[in-house]
Amino acid sequence: MKNVLTVLFVFLAFTVTQAFAYNLNEFSSDAKILSAMRLLEQSGDYDVFTNMKKNAVKVKFYNLSGYGNVYATNSYDSSGRRVILINSVYAKAPAEQIACLIAHESMHVLRKATMEEETIATQKEAATWIKLKNKSVTYPDNKLTKRLDKLADLQIASSENGTNYIQSKIASSGFYRAQFGM
Repeated sequence: MKNVLTVLFVFLAFTVTQAFAYNLNEFSSDAKILSAMRLLEQSGDYDVFTNMKKNAVKVKFYNLSGYGNVYATNSYDSSGRRVILINSVYAKAPAEQIACLIAHESMHVLRKATMEEETIATQKEAATWIKLKNKSVTYPDNKLTKRLDKLADLQIASSENGTNYIQSKIASSGFYRAQFGM
C-alpha cells in the first residue's frame, strides 16, 4: 500500500508540474528573455504567463531611446498584437532583472494603464526582484539595479506598516500624473 501511495504521489506531482508548464517559445525566441521566463516559471509566477497567454503577448528587446527613460513597455505591433518591448540597453542585464521587467509589463492588461494597474504592475516587479535577487551576486551598478532595489525597499516598507509607498511614488511622479490626467 505504501508503494502504491508513493507512485500515486509521484504521478500527481509530475502531472501538476506539467499542467503549469508553458511553451515559453510562444512568447519569445531570444535566449536571454527565455532564461528570464524560466526563472519566472520556476518561481511559480504563473500569473505572468496566464496574462501573457490570454493576451497573446510576445516579448522582445527593442530600441526604446525615442521613448525617454523607459525600461520596458507593453504595446501593440503594427498588426494589433500585444508586445512587451524591453529596452535594448538592458539586453545584457542579468536574467533576474529581465524577469522583473517582464513580470511588470505582463500585469498591464488594459489598453491604457490606470493608476491601479500601474501600482499592481510595479508591486509585481518589486515582489519579483525580492524573490529572484541572488544575495551572492554583484549586479551591475546601473539605473535598472537602482530602480529594482528602491522598489524592493518600498515594497518591504509597505508590507511592514501598511502604507502603499509604491502607489505614493507613482502618484507623485510627473510622468504618471500627466499620463493619468492627475
